[in-house]
Order: sequence, then structure tokens, then C-alpha cells
Amino acid sequence: MSLVQIVIALLLAFIGMVVLAPIYISLLGRLGFGKKIRADGPEAHLRKAGTPTMGGALMVGVVLFLAMALRIEDAATLTPMLTLMGVGILGAIDDFVNVRTGIGMRGRWKLVWQTAVAILAAFYIQRHFDITGINVPGLGEIVIGPLLFVIFVAFVIVGTSNAVNLTDGLDGLAGGVLIFSFVAYLLISLVAIDGVKLAQPNIAIFCALVIGALVGFLWFNVHPAQIIMGDSGALSLGATLAVVATVNGQLPLLAVIGIVFFAVIMSVVIQVASYRLRGRRIFRMAPLQHHFELIGWAEEKITIRFWIVAALAGLLGFSIFLGSVNGI
Repeated sequence: MSLVQIVIALLLAFIGMVVLAPIYISLLGRLGFGKKIRADGPEAHLRKAGTPTMGGALMVGVVLFLAMALRIEDAATLTPMLTLMGVGILGAIDDFVNVRTGIGMRGRWKLVWQTAVAILAAFYIQRHFDITGINVPGLGEIVIGPLLFVIFVAFVIVGTSNAVNLTDGLDGLAGGVLIFSFVAYLLISLVAIDGVKLAQPNIAIFCALVIGALVGFLWFNVHPAQIIMGDSGALSLGATLAVVATVNGQLPLLAVIGIVFFAVIMSVVIQVASYRLRGRRIFRMAPLQHHFELIGWAEEKITIRFWIVAALAGLLGFSIFLGSVNGI
């Protein structure tokens, strides 16, 4: 594998999205696949009603097609590819139901589907790579056994999937943050120690395909968005990010690299807990990005500031990784 292959993969995915997206957006418009906006959200979002949704389905299709065309399917990439497809189907169904009803699938059914895919992914990774521990930077491997490993990984996959979905609330927000997260894990997958790769090299190409597709998607998703990612993209890419982190052996670093997603989902947890226990809200509205909207930040400012935090988090996570493998 060479850096040229990674760049080519990224460019192919980007070009594929830029070429296909206008056709896809037009098709969604003719089919009436316009986003239904919840009335209890920020009032400014009502103007986004009718914007074509399910943009994530195109990204999933482009990434999977190119991954197969480039023949990068191996033990390491098979799990993230199947996760992307499996959760992508769930998200597409949810997007379809939202378009038709304005509500979407019931949360319990989405959770069951996500959990099933997550358990299968975690089980396959554990059995194929015979992993029984978690690599914690600075501490090394902590052995927890096969069962706890599967439970922990499945929990993180489901949590990350929903965290990215909650972050997908502003034009370009989730897509940009995901790019920096996948860049960090692409770099991790390239690091060699004593000439031995720490991860399967095809993971780097897979990450490049995802990054290229996301950059191409942002071409049309930045404010004002011409298309919305939808659950087909947010749920599937969130789950895939966690699987890539697991295959790379650096799942705990996701707490740093994906700090924006963690902050967003925790804002919801804190808001709900505070209201139920104290009858008071901590934030003006959750998830976190809507709180900043209601205190007067412009949508573009929130998005770019979250991108900056995500870029710094990715750099910090990669630096922690380098420090741990080199004993710094």
C-alpha cells in the first residue's frame, strides 16, 4: 500500500459524490423525499422543511462500491463495510418513514437493530482477531475477557451511532466532524513500529473512501444545505467509526478523537436527568448545538467552531497514540 493509493481512493470517492449528488438530489426532490422538521426544535429550522434527506444512502453506496472495486475486502475491512451497510439500511428506512409520517421509526426498534448489528460486529472482531482486552493509552492492554469485550464494544458502537445522529442537527456539522475523526484513524492505521503495521493497511484506504465521500457530501451540505445526511448517513457512519476504532485496536481513544460527539450525547443525558430529577433544564435546548443557537450563535459559527474542536481532538488523539506506542 502507498500514499498514492490512499489519495486516489479519497479522490475517487469525492468525485463520485460530486458527480452523482446533483442527480440524486433531483431524484429525491421528484420523489418528494423532503425532510420533515419537528415543531419542538429551534424555530429557525422550520425553513429547512422540504430539503431532500437520505443523503447518507448515497455516501454508503459510493463507499461500498469503490471498496469492492478496489478489492480492499479483507478480515479488517469486512466488519466496517458490513456495519456501514447494515446500519445504513436501518437509517434509510427511518428516513423513509420520517418523510412519510414526519416522525420516523420508534426508538426501541432502531435500538434493537443497532444492537443486533453491533453485537455481530463485536463478536466477529473478537473471534477473528482473538481479542480479549482493551488497549488504554499509557496503561497498555487491560484484559477483560471475550464476553465483556463484546459487550463493551457493542455498547460503544451503539452509543457512537446515536451520538453522531444527534450531532447531525446543523448544515455540515456532523459531516465535518466525522471527517476529522476518520482522518485521525487513517493516520493511526499508517503508523509502523519496527517495520510492523499496527493495523491492516486496507483500513487506511477504507477511511480514505469515507473521508472522500464526506468531503463530496459537504460540497452540497454546507449552509444552506441542498441535501441532508439523514439517519442513513449519521447512524451508519457513527457505528462504522466505532468499528474502525475497534479494528485499529484504539477504541478508548474514541473518547478523545470523538469528543464532539461525546459532548453532544452527554448534553442530552444531562438535560434529561436534570429535568427528571430537579425539574430544571441545564441547557436552553439539547443537543448541545441547539443550546448555542438559542443563545445567539449563528449556525455557521457553531458548525465551524465544532469543526475546530474536532480537528484539535483528532490531533490530540493521534498524538496520544504516538506517545503511547513510543513510550513517551
